[in-house]
Amino acid sequence: MRTGAKWGVAAGLVVLLALAAGALSVWPSVLIIRWIFDLGGVRANAALAHRVPAGVASRLNESYDAQDPDAHLDVFYPQAVAARGASLLTVVWIHGGGFVSGSKEQVANYARILAAGGFTVAAVDYSLAPGSTYPTPLRQLNRALGYLTRNAGRLHVDARHLVIAGDSAGAQLGAQLANLVVSSGYARMVGVAPEIEPGQLAGVVLYCGPYAMRSMRDNSWFSRTVMRAYSGERQPQRHPLAGTLDLLDLLAPHFPPAFLSVGNADPLDPQSRQLAAALTDRGARVETVFFAPDYRPPLPHEYQFDLDLAEAREALRRSQEFLRTLQ
Repeated sequence: MRTGAKWGVAAGLVVLLALAAGALSVWPSVLIIRWIFDLGGVRANAALAHRVPAGVASRLNESYDAQDPDAHLDVFYPQAVAARGASLLTVVWIHGGGFVSGSKEQVANYARILAAGGFTVAAVDYSLAPGSTYPTPLRQLNRALGYLTRNAGRLHVDARHLVIAGDSAGAQLGAQLANLVVSSGYARMVGVAPEIEPGQLAGVVLYCGPYAMRSMRDNSWFSRTVMRAYSGERQPQRHPLAGTLDLLDLLAPHFPPAFLSVGNADPLDPQSRQLAAALTDRGARVETVFFAPDYRPPLPHEYQFDLDLAEAREALRRSQEFLRTLQ
Protein backbone atom coordinates (compact mmCIF):
# COMPACT_ATOMS: atom_id res chain seq x y z
CA MET A 1 0.00 0.00 0.00
CA ARG A 2 1.33 3.45 -0.91
CA THR A 3 2.28 5.86 1.88
CA GLY A 4 -0.48 8.33 0.97
CA ALA A 5 -3.08 5.58 1.04
CA LYS A 6 -1.82 4.40 4.42
CA TRP A 7 -2.18 7.90 5.86
CA GLY A 8 -5.69 8.10 4.41
CA VAL A 9 -6.67 4.83 6.04
CA ALA A 10 -5.11 5.93 9.33
CA ALA A 11 -6.95 9.25 9.25
CA GLY A 12 -10.21 7.44 8.51
CA LEU A 13 -9.68 5.11 11.45
CA VAL A 14 -8.99 8.05 13.75
CA VAL A 15 -12.24 9.71 12.71
CA LEU A 16 -14.19 6.48 13.16
CA LEU A 17 -12.72 6.00 16.63
CA ALA A 18 -13.55 9.58 17.51
CA LEU A 19 -17.13 9.12 16.36
CA ALA A 20 -17.44 5.96 18.42
CA ALA A 21 -15.91 7.63 21.48
CA GLY A 22 -18.19 10.62 20.95
CA ALA A 23 -21.11 8.54 22.15
CA LEU A 24 -19.51 8.71 25.61
CA SER A 25 -17.59 12.00 25.50
CA VAL A 26 -17.32 15.03 23.24
CA TRP A 27 -13.58 15.33 23.90
CA PRO A 28 -12.22 12.99 21.16
CA SER A 29 -14.08 14.88 18.45
CA VAL A 30 -13.12 18.24 19.93
CA LEU A 31 -9.44 17.31 19.98
CA ILE A 32 -9.53 16.41 16.28
CA ILE A 33 -11.21 19.72 15.43
CA ARG A 34 -8.81 21.62 17.67
CA TRP A 35 -5.77 20.01 16.07
CA ILE A 36 -6.98 20.76 12.52
CA PHE A 37 -8.07 24.33 13.30
CA ASP A 38 -4.97 25.21 15.31
CA LEU A 39 -2.72 23.88 12.56
CA GLY A 40 -4.52 26.09 10.06
CA GLY A 41 -4.39 29.09 12.38
CA VAL A 42 -0.66 28.77 12.99
CA ARG A 43 0.02 28.45 9.27
CA ALA A 44 -2.18 31.42 8.38
CA ASN A 45 -0.44 33.59 10.96
CA ALA A 46 3.02 32.52 9.74
CA ALA A 47 2.05 33.30 6.14
CA LEU A 48 1.36 36.91 7.14
CA ALA A 49 4.72 37.50 8.83
CA HIS A 50 6.36 39.03 5.75
CA ARG A 51 3.48 41.48 5.39
CA VAL A 52 3.81 43.01 8.87
CA PRO A 53 5.07 46.58 8.40
CA ALA A 54 7.94 47.95 10.45
CA GLY A 55 7.13 50.23 13.33
CA VAL A 56 4.37 48.25 15.06
CA ALA A 57 4.94 48.01 18.82
CA SER A 58 3.36 45.47 21.15
CA ARG A 59 2.58 44.66 24.75
CA LEU A 60 2.16 40.91 25.06
CA ASN A 61 0.37 38.68 27.56
CA GLU A 62 -1.36 41.36 29.55
CA SER A 63 -3.46 39.66 32.24
CA TYR A 64 -6.92 41.19 32.17
CA ASP A 65 -8.10 39.13 35.16
CA ALA A 66 -5.53 38.04 37.72
CA GLN A 67 -7.84 35.28 38.98
CA ASP A 68 -8.26 33.68 35.55
CA PRO A 69 -5.32 31.78 33.96
CA ASP A 70 -6.92 32.04 30.51
CA ALA A 71 -7.45 35.81 30.65
CA HIS A 72 -4.65 37.34 28.57
CA LEU A 73 -4.50 39.80 25.73
CA ASP A 74 -1.91 41.30 23.38
CA VAL A 75 -1.94 44.96 22.35
CA PHE A 76 -0.46 46.34 19.12
CA TYR A 77 -0.10 49.95 18.00
CA PRO A 78 2.12 52.09 15.76
CA GLN A 79 5.43 52.80 17.48
CA ALA A 80 5.02 56.51 16.72
CA VAL A 81 1.95 56.55 18.96
CA ALA A 82 3.98 55.36 21.92
CA ALA A 83 6.63 57.97 21.22
CA ARG A 84 4.15 60.79 21.60
CA GLY A 85 1.99 59.12 24.28
CA ALA A 86 -1.17 59.25 22.18
CA SER A 87 -4.20 56.98 22.21
CA LEU A 88 -5.99 55.60 19.17
CA LEU A 89 -9.34 54.13 18.25
CA THR A 90 -9.04 50.60 19.60
CA VAL A 91 -10.11 47.39 17.91
CA VAL A 92 -10.73 44.51 20.31
CA TRP A 93 -10.25 41.38 18.19
CA ILE A 94 -11.82 38.08 19.29
CA HIS A 95 -10.29 35.05 17.59
CA GLY A 96 -12.30 32.25 16.03
CA GLY A 97 -11.94 28.51 16.27
CA GLY A 98 -15.42 27.09 16.69
CA PHE A 99 -15.37 27.92 20.43
CA VAL A 100 -13.06 24.92 20.93
CA SER A 101 -9.76 26.14 19.46
CA GLY A 102 -7.76 29.19 18.42
CA SER A 103 -5.68 31.75 20.28
CA LYS A 104 -4.61 35.36 20.20
CA GLU A 105 -1.26 34.26 18.81
CA GLN A 106 -2.96 32.87 15.71
CA VAL A 107 -4.31 36.31 14.78
CA ALA A 108 -1.28 38.29 15.98
CA ASN A 109 0.19 39.17 12.58
CA TYR A 110 -3.19 40.17 11.18
CA ALA A 111 -3.65 42.35 14.26
CA ARG A 112 -0.25 43.95 13.63
CA ILE A 113 -1.14 44.64 10.00
CA LEU A 114 -4.47 46.14 11.04
CA ALA A 115 -2.77 48.28 13.71
CA ALA A 116 -0.33 49.64 11.14
CA GLY A 117 -3.29 51.41 9.55
CA GLY A 118 -3.36 53.78 12.52
CA PHE A 119 -5.17 51.91 15.29
CA THR A 120 -4.56 50.18 18.57
CA VAL A 121 -5.55 46.51 18.31
CA ALA A 122 -6.05 44.19 21.28
CA ALA A 123 -6.18 40.45 20.53
CA VAL A 124 -7.94 38.64 23.35
CA ASP A 125 -7.78 35.06 24.62
CA TYR A 126 -10.72 33.35 26.34
CA SER A 127 -11.42 29.89 27.73
CA LEU A 128 -12.22 27.16 25.22
CA ALA A 129 -14.94 24.53 25.26
CA PRO A 130 -15.57 21.95 26.50
CA GLY A 131 -13.29 22.89 29.42
CA SER A 132 -15.40 26.02 29.80
CA THR A 133 -18.91 26.45 28.47
CA TYR A 134 -21.23 29.27 27.47
CA PRO A 135 -21.43 32.05 28.62
CA THR A 136 -17.94 31.94 30.21
CA PRO A 137 -16.15 33.44 27.15
CA LEU A 138 -18.67 36.27 27.03
CA ARG A 139 -18.03 37.11 30.67
CA GLN A 140 -14.27 37.06 30.07
CA LEU A 141 -14.42 39.28 27.01
CA ASN A 142 -16.57 41.74 28.91
CA ARG A 143 -13.88 41.89 31.60
CA ALA A 144 -11.28 42.49 28.90
CA LEU A 145 -13.20 45.59 27.80
CA GLY A 146 -13.14 46.85 31.36
CA TYR A 147 -9.42 46.18 31.67
CA LEU A 148 -8.62 48.07 28.47
CA THR A 149 -10.68 51.02 29.68
CA ARG A 150 -8.96 51.10 33.08
CA ASN A 151 -5.50 50.86 31.47
CA ALA A 152 -6.25 53.07 28.49
CA GLY A 153 -3.37 55.52 28.90
CA ARG A 154 -0.69 52.89 29.34
CA LEU A 155 -1.92 50.81 26.43
CA HIS A 156 -2.63 53.69 24.02
CA VAL A 157 -6.32 52.84 24.06
CA ASP A 158 -8.94 55.47 23.27
CA ALA A 159 -11.59 54.29 25.71
CA ARG A 160 -14.14 56.60 24.08
CA HIS A 161 -13.79 54.82 20.74
CA LEU A 162 -13.78 51.03 21.13
CA VAL A 163 -14.57 48.68 18.27
CA ILE A 164 -15.44 45.03 18.89
CA ALA A 165 -14.19 42.77 16.10
CA GLY A 166 -13.81 39.08 15.46
CA ASP A 167 -13.72 36.20 13.03
CA SER A 168 -15.88 33.08 12.86
CA ALA A 169 -16.84 32.09 16.42
CA GLY A 170 -15.13 35.31 17.52
CA ALA A 171 -17.52 37.27 15.30
CA GLN A 172 -20.47 35.61 17.02
CA LEU A 173 -19.03 36.44 20.42
CA GLY A 174 -18.31 39.97 19.24
CA ALA A 175 -21.86 40.51 18.05
CA GLN A 176 -23.20 39.22 21.36
CA LEU A 177 -20.80 41.38 23.34
CA ALA A 178 -21.80 44.49 21.38
CA ASN A 179 -25.48 43.67 21.84
CA LEU A 180 -25.21 43.34 25.62
CA VAL A 181 -23.26 46.62 25.83
CA VAL A 182 -26.03 48.56 24.12
CA SER A 183 -29.04 46.57 25.38
CA SER A 184 -29.67 46.35 29.12
CA GLY A 185 -32.45 43.83 28.44
CA TYR A 186 -30.15 41.49 26.55
CA ALA A 187 -27.44 41.93 29.19
CA ARG A 188 -29.94 40.79 31.83
CA MET A 189 -30.94 37.80 29.69
CA VAL A 190 -27.33 36.68 29.40
CA GLY A 191 -26.49 37.59 33.00
CA VAL A 192 -23.50 39.80 32.13
CA ALA A 193 -23.27 43.38 33.39
CA PRO A 194 -21.40 45.47 30.78
CA GLU A 195 -18.09 46.94 31.91
CA ILE A 196 -18.26 49.77 29.38
CA GLU A 197 -20.98 52.30 28.54
CA PRO A 198 -22.87 52.19 25.23
CA GLY A 199 -21.31 55.50 24.24
CA GLN A 200 -17.84 53.96 24.35
CA LEU A 201 -18.69 51.40 21.66
CA ALA A 202 -18.01 53.00 18.29
CA GLY A 203 -18.70 50.01 16.05
CA VAL A 204 -18.16 46.35 15.19
CA VAL A 205 -16.18 44.51 12.51
CA LEU A 206 -17.37 40.94 11.96
CA TYR A 207 -15.96 38.34 9.57
CA CYS A 208 -17.49 34.96 8.70
CA GLY A 209 -19.57 34.50 11.85
CA PRO A 210 -22.50 32.28 12.84
CA TYR A 211 -25.37 34.38 14.14
CA ALA A 212 -28.30 31.94 13.98
CA MET A 213 -26.82 29.25 16.20
CA ARG A 214 -30.05 27.26 16.37
CA SER A 215 -29.58 26.26 12.74
CA MET A 216 -26.17 24.72 13.53
CA ARG A 217 -27.21 22.16 16.11
CA ASP A 218 -27.88 19.26 13.78
CA ASN A 219 -26.23 20.21 10.50
CA SER A 220 -23.10 18.06 10.66
CA TRP A 221 -20.69 16.15 12.85
CA PHE A 222 -18.72 19.36 13.26
CA SER A 223 -21.63 21.57 14.27
CA ARG A 224 -23.08 18.93 16.60
CA THR A 225 -19.68 18.54 18.26
CA VAL A 226 -19.15 22.27 18.66
CA MET A 227 -22.62 22.96 20.00
CA ARG A 228 -22.44 20.06 22.44
CA ALA A 229 -19.01 21.19 23.65
CA TYR A 230 -19.93 24.87 23.95
CA SER A 231 -23.25 24.25 25.68
CA GLY A 232 -22.02 21.44 27.92
CA GLU A 233 -25.24 19.58 27.06
CA ARG A 234 -25.84 16.49 24.92
CA GLN A 235 -28.90 18.38 23.69
CA PRO A 236 -27.69 21.99 23.39
CA GLN A 237 -31.21 23.40 23.30
CA ARG A 238 -31.54 22.38 26.95
CA HIS A 239 -28.93 24.91 28.04
CA PRO A 240 -30.81 27.53 30.10
CA LEU A 241 -29.37 30.35 27.96
CA ALA A 242 -29.61 28.60 24.60
CA GLY A 243 -32.04 31.18 23.25
CA THR A 244 -29.61 34.04 23.82
CA LEU A 245 -27.20 32.62 21.22
CA ASP A 246 -29.60 33.36 18.36
CA LEU A 247 -29.03 37.06 17.81
CA LEU A 248 -31.14 37.81 14.77
CA ASP A 249 -34.34 38.31 16.79
CA LEU A 250 -32.62 39.87 19.81
CA LEU A 251 -30.64 42.72 18.26
CA ALA A 252 -30.82 46.04 20.04
CA PRO A 253 -32.50 48.93 18.17
CA HIS A 254 -29.41 51.06 18.79
CA PHE A 255 -26.77 48.63 17.55
CA PRO A 256 -23.51 50.40 16.64
CA PRO A 257 -22.26 50.81 13.06
CA ALA A 258 -21.25 47.44 11.64
CA PHE A 259 -18.86 46.17 8.98
CA LEU A 260 -19.58 42.59 7.83
CA SER A 261 -17.85 40.31 5.36
CA VAL A 262 -17.89 36.64 4.40
CA GLY A 263 -16.67 34.51 1.50
CA ASN A 264 -19.16 33.23 -1.07
CA ALA A 265 -17.97 29.62 -0.57
CA ASP A 266 -18.33 29.88 3.21
CA PRO A 267 -21.23 27.79 4.59
CA LEU A 268 -21.89 30.72 6.95
CA ASP A 269 -22.45 33.18 4.09
CA PRO A 270 -26.25 33.20 4.58
CA GLN A 271 -25.92 34.07 8.27
CA SER A 272 -23.82 37.18 7.59
CA ARG A 273 -26.38 38.32 5.04
CA GLN A 274 -29.20 37.69 7.51
CA LEU A 275 -27.41 39.71 10.18
CA ALA A 276 -26.81 42.57 7.77
CA ALA A 277 -30.50 42.60 6.83
CA ALA A 278 -31.63 42.44 10.47
CA LEU A 279 -29.35 45.31 11.46
CA THR A 280 -30.51 47.40 8.51
CA ASP A 281 -34.12 46.78 9.50
CA ARG A 282 -33.30 48.18 12.95
CA GLY A 283 -31.81 51.30 11.48
CA ALA A 284 -28.15 50.48 12.08
CA ARG A 285 -25.47 51.69 9.70
CA VAL A 286 -24.14 48.59 7.92
CA GLU A 287 -21.29 48.23 5.46
CA THR A 288 -20.65 44.88 3.79
CA VAL A 289 -18.17 43.10 1.57
CA PHE A 290 -20.16 40.22 0.13
CA PHE A 291 -19.68 38.26 -3.09
CA ALA A 292 -22.05 36.77 -5.65
CA PRO A 293 -22.70 33.02 -5.30
CA ASP A 294 -20.87 32.33 -8.58
CA TYR A 295 -17.92 34.61 -7.79
CA ARG A 296 -14.54 33.21 -8.86
CA PRO A 297 -12.27 32.27 -7.29
CA PRO A 298 -14.62 30.90 -4.62
CA LEU A 299 -13.74 32.46 -1.28
CA PRO A 300 -13.74 30.06 1.69
CA HIS A 301 -14.35 30.50 5.38
CA GLU A 302 -11.85 32.97 6.88
CA TYR A 303 -10.78 34.14 3.42
CA GLN A 304 -9.79 37.52 4.89
CA PHE A 305 -6.62 36.14 6.49
CA ASP A 306 -5.15 35.09 3.14
CA LEU A 307 -3.68 38.41 2.02
CA ASP A 308 -2.28 36.77 -1.09
CA LEU A 309 -5.87 37.15 -2.33
CA ALA A 310 -6.76 40.49 -3.85
CA GLU A 311 -10.21 40.13 -2.30
CA ALA A 312 -8.74 39.79 1.18
CA ARG A 313 -6.55 42.84 0.68
CA GLU A 314 -9.57 44.80 -0.48
CA ALA A 315 -11.59 43.68 2.54
CA LEU A 316 -8.77 44.80 4.81
CA ARG A 317 -8.64 48.17 3.09
CA ARG A 318 -12.41 48.56 3.33
CA SER A 319 -12.46 47.62 7.00
CA GLN A 320 -9.70 50.14 7.77
CA GLU A 321 -11.63 52.82 5.91
CA PHE A 322 -14.71 51.93 7.95
CA LEU A 323 -12.72 52.22 11.18
CA ARG A 324 -11.47 55.69 10.23
CA THR A 325 -15.06 56.88 9.94
CA LEU A 326 -15.60 55.94 13.60
CA GLN A 327 -12.81 58.09 15.02
